[in-house]
Amino acid sequence: MSADLKDMIEQAAMARANAHAPYSGFHVGACIRAESGRLYAGCNVENAAYPQGQCAEASAIGAMVSGGDRNIAEIVVIGEGERLCTPCGGCRQRLSEFAGPKTPVHVCGPEGLRQTIPLGDLLPYAFIADNLVDKI
Repeated sequence: MSADLKDMIEQAAMARANAHAPYSGFHVGACIRAESGRLYAGCNVENAAYPQGQCAEASAIGAMVSGGDRNIAEIVVIGEGERLCTPCGGCRQRLSEFAGPKTPVHVCGPEGLRQTIPLGDLLPYAFIADNLVDKI
């Protein structure tokens, strides 16, 4: 495992520790490495009005955009429990707007890396902004 990936997992784990999940009790952290090399982390933030909550990946994307980056090179998601914690459908769509189908998504648990999956395998038929070019 590369030092960069270890740093990403560490940052995702630290973000996960700060998650606000009073309703589900399910804490998630994410870390994005932008093409610039900068790392951006985020955690899930739940709200009693569930649609108003925010996934860890969405938090990390927001931090990345606020930091001035627009292209994702690598993604780490860390959840808890026995099963893989892959990005939800909405986050797969969000990620696909900033990353290509070959972008690695490293799915982790508290113990570390569990599996690496290309983003395109998680969302093979993403609706990308290029689909709108002729419509705007």
